[in-house]
Amino acid sequence: MNGFVLGGVSSGVGKTVATLSIIRSLADAGYDVQPAKAGPDFIDPSHHEAIAGRPSRTLDLWLEGEDGLRRNYRRGEGDICVVEGVMGLYDGDGSSTAMVAEALDLPVVLVVDAKAGMESVAATALGFENYADTIGRDIEVVGVVAQRAHGGRHEQGIRDALPDDLEYFGRIPPSDDLEIPDRHLGLEMGDEAALPTDALREAAESLRPERLAAVASEPPASETEPSTGVPADPVDATVAVASDAAFCFRYPATIERVRERADLATFSPVAGDPVPDCDGVYLPGGYPELHADDLASAGTLDELGDLASEGVPVLGECGGLMAMSRSLTTAEGERSEMAGILPADVTMHDRYQALDHVELEAIEGSLTADTGETVRGHEFHYSSADVDSDARFAFETVRGDGIDGEHDGLTEYESLGTYAHVHPESGAFDRFLERVEPPRK
Repeated sequence: MNGFVLGGVSSGVGKTVATLSIIRSLADAGYDVQPAKAGPDFIDPSHHEAIAGRPSRTLDLWLEGEDGLRRNYRRGEGDICVVEGVMGLYDGDGSSTAMVAEALDLPVVLVVDAKAGMESVAATALGFENYADTIGRDIEVVGVVAQRAHGGRHEQGIRDALPDDLEYFGRIPPSDDLEIPDRHLGLEMGDEAALPTDALREAAESLRPERLAAVASEPPASETEPSTGVPADPVDATVAVASDAAFCFRYPATIERVRERADLATFSPVAGDPVPDCDGVYLPGGYPELHADDLASAGTLDELGDLASEGVPVLGECGGLMAMSRSLTTAEGERSEMAGILPADVTMHDRYQALDHVELEAIEGSLTADTGETVRGHEFHYSSADVDSDARFAFETVRGDGIDGEHDGLTEYESLGTYAHVHPESGAFDRFLERVEPPRK
């Protein structure tokens, strides 16, 4: 599967709108498009899926390693892969867009905000192209998409100013219909605020899909088996996965891995679904704070608390950790009772409390790691957790904030709640699946 990377000159330049417009343009030109996202984000991929009709692949060197990155890319389907970058092209020490492009040996198409420039757009693109050599990054910037550019003289001025080795792939016209609403943690999810098809098609008319397809290339294959060394042997277990508007942050590869090795059943705590008969429960991240009243009154969290106290393992990530706590208090001061599995009370804030790639070292064996193992992940949350003085932690934070600045992974009964989101290439979900498998009689 050939592909290319859309790198921005900065955050907020309009990469997501450009990505969606390009996906629409390529699809209308007859290509079968596989979307992907550089970085650990869950929200932008939801918009990709709403337009492309298939899950977006997460491509993050810190979470997956180079071989894991290549394996995850190759699990995609379609003729051509469009990879949306994260932040500016060179920003980030754990897994920048440039690092992902280099690991996959994919060309970079630069998204430049052209609303107030013509020659300056060319100068910006040339600087980004030359900077790769300056820092020794082996990537190729092949051209630009001009975001918020008008047609006529504006567009022609950009095209005329570009040097011969930088191609003009088209423009995204300014349009109020191409604005995605945002909230804390980023944009609204794709199933809540998908861009209108007509507006995307209008934007796509100004793009050059055949030229974009022509510059795409195929990455090298991974050189090793999964770095975790864990085989994909099936386990005799059923895992219940929460799936609704409160628990919507999960990587496609995670669900794929669970289905490869175990039976999977989904349920909605917001709707009050009973917990399926299972050997373990996975609560992904999401927005429990937006559904706190429903979660408190629906009864599913109470059932989860009872099951956890009886020894059923529950794994919660970020929003899952919040739901596993005793209580959740919104930024407006409204308090709701949660599952009561973990000895913590969670409070929402107006500003984010942590945002980084993280590395955790296991203090003791837990649902996702053996003693002494390290696990890499990502944290981004607006909440903080006030934990009891005798609370037990599974991890020390080598990098990141975790729960108290030094630890992550509250553990109680056989359950575990972390602020860190992890990818299955870390091996954490294989550990989880093996921990929940009942002993053979």
